[in-house]
Amino acid sequence: MSSSKIDLVLFGARGDLSRRKLFPALYQLDKADLLGDDTRIAAVARQELETKDFVEQMGETLKTNLGDDWDDKIWARFKKRIEYIRIEFSKKEQFKALREWSEESRTFIFYMATPPSMFGIICQHLDEADCIDSKARIVLEKPIGHDLESSKEVNDTVGQFFPESGIYRIDHYLGKETVQNLLALRFANRLIHSQWDNSCIDHIQITAAETVGIEGRWTYYDGVGQLRDMVQNHLLQLLSLVAMEPPNKMEADEIRAEKVKLLKAMTPINESNVSSQAVRGQYSAGWIAGDPVVGYMEEEGAAEDSSNTETFVALKVFVDNWRWAGVPFYLRTGKRMKEKVTQIVITYKENPHAIFSDDDSEANNRLVIRLQPNEGIQLEMLSKKQCMKERSSLEKRTLNLDFLDPNADGRIVDAYERLLLEVLNGDQWLFVSRDEVEASWQWCDDLLQAWSDKEVGTKSYSAGSWGPAKSESLIENDGRNWYLV
Repeated sequence: MSSSKIDLVLFGARGDLSRRKLFPALYQLDKADLLGDDTRIAAVARQELETKDFVEQMGETLKTNLGDDWDDKIWARFKKRIEYIRIEFSKKEQFKALREWSEESRTFIFYMATPPSMFGIICQHLDEADCIDSKARIVLEKPIGHDLESSKEVNDTVGQFFPESGIYRIDHYLGKETVQNLLALRFANRLIHSQWDNSCIDHIQITAAETVGIEGRWTYYDGVGQLRDMVQNHLLQLLSLVAMEPPNKMEADEIRAEKVKLLKAMTPINESNVSSQAVRGQYSAGWIAGDPVVGYMEEEGAAEDSSNTETFVALKVFVDNWRWAGVPFYLRTGKRMKEKVTQIVITYKENPHAIFSDDDSEANNRLVIRLQPNEGIQLEMLSKKQCMKERSSLEKRTLNLDFLDPNADGRIVDAYERLLLEVLNGDQWLFVSRDEVEASWQWCDDLLQAWSDKEVGTKSYSAGSWGPAKSESLIENDGRNWYLV
């Protein structure tokens, strides 16, 4: 239930996430008059700092990052909401400062922009300081665990202090406008919905490619890898939204229940099929945008002589239900790839009978849903060429499904703006349930175990490429190709 009397507490207020995403999002919500007049923000961090100094530093950061979106008058209003509170997360007596700052009849929202290892101790100290009541909410950033067992531990720990209805697990991909448009596209349009099954769709591709490397996080990343970092959360969330059954209502519990059903219907990748349905890769030295870059093992902070940690994953996934029987879902994600792009490509089946002379395999209709860098949805269709010499020659045309409001300011809303707004409104429809987290971890654990048992190594690929050669054969062996960006 929405309330304007909200005390939003940001743990890790001086961290990278807060500077780049959370405070800019809150500023934009204020600018759009979507923050209640009585909403207050407690910026919590460990450093000794006065509120005026924190506000000044954050103002300079926002002014630089926002550019033309900066407005002095909005900032003058927004900064009055902020109070800096120094708390050492391990010292329970310091949490009394939050209780003293807050007031009666207000709703606490705790945002954990901290490592997951701190979730439990912070929750315990909040409880001991009498900051948690039936109205309180908590927002958790990924990762929610390292595997199924550890995710259960995180969920159990937080669940001691907050009911499931008060826990908001972030997957920022779900806050993107194009992802939400996917739901509208599927379920609000009879034309699309009626063609959304194995009778019409040949296959589906989901790509999340990055040009960056591990950005100085070698020690952390080497213990995680790309499957845990990207597939378990982002890619499986996108897959579940693409493939889930229609919910009875556009409500949180209904949507999340259908995603859980879909995740549980995914055929496991195990020892019997891992060699044919999964590819692990690790980047070597290469070139990105004309500049040389080092390989994974030459990155700053590399602590070992060798590593089998994957920086690239390609998968062929099947969903064992009536709608998707026989339809492969090809997933790939990697670092140091040729271009930065996240997209979903739905390729439709060929016509059963070709009546045009130049109709061929390239005639497949495609629906391309682009999440980044340029959000949008395109439909690839065939049209007659406008020429006199050829009576019925065809050419591929692209129909741009532009969802930007021409009366708006032309700015695509950042995912964190939408997610924070839903937290403030008390709606969980864009957040991940415990059952979803654990179902996705169960599936990934099976794959990780198969890699371990079969001693599957990583295939090398040059930085600036589209991944190892085996990832190409993964799809080419089926007579298909990765969609070219």
